[in-house]
Amino acid sequence: MKEYSEQHKKAWEFDAYAFWVRQNGTPEERAREDIGNPRKMLKRYADYFEHFAGVRVANICGSCGKKAIPLALLGAQVTVFDISEDNRRYAMETAEAAHVSLAYEVCDILEIDLGKYAGFFDVVFMEGGILHYFHDIDEFMRIMYALLKPGGKMICSDFHPFTKIMDSLNLERPVMSYFSTEICEGEMAHARFYDEETRKRFPKCSYRRYTISEILNAIIGNGFRLERFDEHPSWENSSLPGEFTAVAVRTE
Repeated sequence: MKEYSEQHKKAWEFDAYAFWVRQNGTPEERAREDIGNPRKMLKRYADYFEHFAGVRVANICGSCGKKAIPLALLGAQVTVFDISEDNRRYAMETAEAAHVSLAYEVCDILEIDLGKYAGFFDVVFMEGGILHYFHDIDEFMRIMYALLKPGGKMICSDFHPFTKIMDSLNLERPVMSYFSTEICEGEMAHARFYDEETRKRFPKCSYRRYTISEILNAIIGNGFRLERFDEHPSWENSSLPGEFTAVAVRTE
């Protein structure tokens, strides 16, 4: 496992289970919410799926199962890949409470067992800002391509690269030159929700933030056919870009 992956694992296992309970409720409480309206819990991402029943989905960096469990409730066969054992614990307890089956692999995404999972999935799905955790976006996209069946679809939603030059999502992350290729050390996503003393103890993450052209060229350059690219407004200021979704298909 790469050194920075070990760094990320420590960050995402720091008080993570307790954080999800505070943020989302107990697994039983979260499950009731998911069961109540799974499509609503998927938010805009539901519209990128043609159907759900029987679809094999790889949920990349699927965290606490916040999208995986609604997908499973809608009939998808979901495997979460994530680096955090605490995330797995919350997700699996929530899945049990929701009475759905969920597979969960705790691993470095760049070390997914392709002997087991190559060509296995109909859809590879990610959301919530994950690309910046990987220092080589080409390597990342090669693995996404390998996971899919021929004709399979990748749904890649992430923070808009505009956030490199303006903190439009209010994530409390430093801004930089849009074209910077620097790898920076910074707080993990949840640190800002803690008091200052706890915040100081949080393990740091190692980030590489990409431009739109770097993301699109990595998708196209690794064999995908890009079908759609949508930009979404910031949840803090609807006049500014906050997120994007790229949809691409494995052609071979």
